Amino acid sequence: MHTDLTRLPLRGKGGSFHVVVESPQGATVKLKYEPKLGAFTVSKPLVHGMRYPFDWGFVPSTVAPDGDPLDALVFWDQSTYPGVVLPCRALGVLKVDQKKKRGGRERNDRLLVVPVIAARAENLGSIKDLSRREREELEHFFTAAVAFADKDVRILGWEGPDAADRMIEETAAEYEKKARRP
Repeated sequence: MHTDLTRLPLRGKGGSFHVVVESPQGATVKLKYEPKLGAFTVSKPLVHGMRYPFDWGFVPSTVAPDGDPLDALVFWDQSTYPGVVLPCRALGVLKVDQKKKRGGRERNDRLLVVPVIAARAENLGSIKDLSRREREELEHFFTAAVAFADKDVRILGWEGPDAADRMIEETAAEYEKKARRP
């Protein structure tokens, strides 16, 4: 029997929320946690020359509009490992929509978060505390990372930590609703 990391508690100490790392900073492949296997699998290699700029993962006990847990990019100067759980706080959310596999479009937003233990990030309270260049580089990473996938990713803009917190609550409520279904 294995622990399903998608079902870990949403909240940590002091109001923080958990992020489970899938692809660590510097990874050249996208790793994906597979609950049925209880293991990480290679989802796809990134485009030549690309690496994850920060740890990438998901918020457990959430269901985003694309059916997966809510995506999160951990903005800090450290690299961890797949399966590490980080208590985090939100800086904001990058609103994104993309082509669905079966036609139409769907939202696939990404949270930008910092670990509560990231002392060098204590001055960051919002996405607005990052330079325009940093935000644009993150947008570019997310569009370039799927350049050869048929996703037609569209960046819809940034919102701050309040919007991110609302998104976490909404996707946690969706998770609870699905968990209650027979």
